[in-house]
Amino acid sequence: MKNILEETRFIMKKYNIKANKSFGQNFLIRENVVEKIIESSEVEKEDLVIEIGPGLGTLTKYLLERAGKVICIELDSKMIRILEDRFQQYDNFELLNQDVLKVDLKTLIQREKGNSGIKKVKIVANLPYYITTPIIMKLLEEELDLESITVMIQKEVADRLIAIPGEKQTGAITYSVYYYSMAKGILEVPNHSFIPEPEVTSKVIQLKIRNQPPIEVKKKEVMFNIIKSAFMQRRKTLLNALTNAKIFENKEEGIKTLRELGLEEKIRPEKLTLQDFANITNQIL
Repeated sequence: MKNILEETRFIMKKYNIKANKSFGQNFLIRENVVEKIIESSEVEKEDLVIEIGPGLGTLTKYLLERAGKVICIELDSKMIRILEDRFQQYDNFELLNQDVLKVDLKTLIQREKGNSGIKKVKIVANLPYYITTPIIMKLLEEELDLESITVMIQKEVADRLIAIPGEKQTGAITYSVYYYSMAKGILEVPNHSFIPEPEVTSKVIQLKIRNQPPIEVKKKEVMFNIIKSAFMQRRKTLLNALTNAKIFENKEEGIKTLRELGLEEKIRPEKLTLQDFANITNQIL
């Protein structure tokens, strides 16, 4: 039995494949990393797994052995033949040659849960780094019927996603991830775990989807717009950023709002909790 490195080299040679930089492809070659992703995803026989960007099928092989069904969404048409050749004998394998950002995942999941014994739906993927954020935001904002999202992404982005709002790594996306899920880091993955080697360290993270949000807010869309506006001018104080974005009509109104909520005039956006942003939203609506 070939190890993953030998298997990857064999497949690449057989199909005359090179990693496609425009698709952000780096092929995972470490057994311990694959095992950790599979183990932490807690895939069971009654689960539907949606794998985004399966590439050569390194994770796919393990997922098919554990899941009730695996649907792979792969954009690169060169990978389609490889995946079909490798997994056509599995009756729980389905392959979509599509851009995941254009796939109607809500309908797909409803169909699968309606037609089979599927109970839970999980995302497992080694995501292309260049579109990590749009993919994760799609998965969260569409409020899909998901149990969890277990993905490997660039470490710098991962640390921002899994931070607690108000911590050092906080960015605008931190609040969205925290609103929709409970996030944790699983494993750091050095760049020599791939061929070709990326220039960055990677990290496996897991988002467990919340049954209900951790805060109450009148309109979450307004809150997320306020958060986005606050972080568009990160070096500015919250007061200046929200005044410039016309969230506050003027500085005087902004100062009054912040004082009523017990927030300092010179506080910076990254120091706020999600509850603080919810309070600002509820105050101005």
